[in-house]
Amino acid sequence: MLPAIEVGRICVKQLGREAGKKCVIVDIIDKSFVLVTGPKKVTGVKRRRVNINHIAPTEDSIPITRGASDGEVIKMLEAAGKLKDMAATAKQM
Repeated sequence: MLPAIEVGRICVKQLGREAGKKCVIVDIIDKSFVLVTGPKKVTGVKRRRVNINHIAPTEDSIPITRGASDGEVIKMLEAAGKLKDMAATAKQM
């Protein structure tokens, strides 16, 4: 598993209808899938299972616990000052 794939890592979705939007890894399901959330109120990304080949990790991360709720994720994004950055759509790679 890639060391960049960890709980709290901020990623950019690369494929699907949410391509280009940022999300946060909330849980690691197995070696191929992770659970991500936007949260939907902030970025429009629903909490869902995603193949790790469909996301691009950034260098940013937030300190959250495994399985954190959307409310907890929003609080930690506010505390880290990243809430405004999350709402912006990332460039396609």
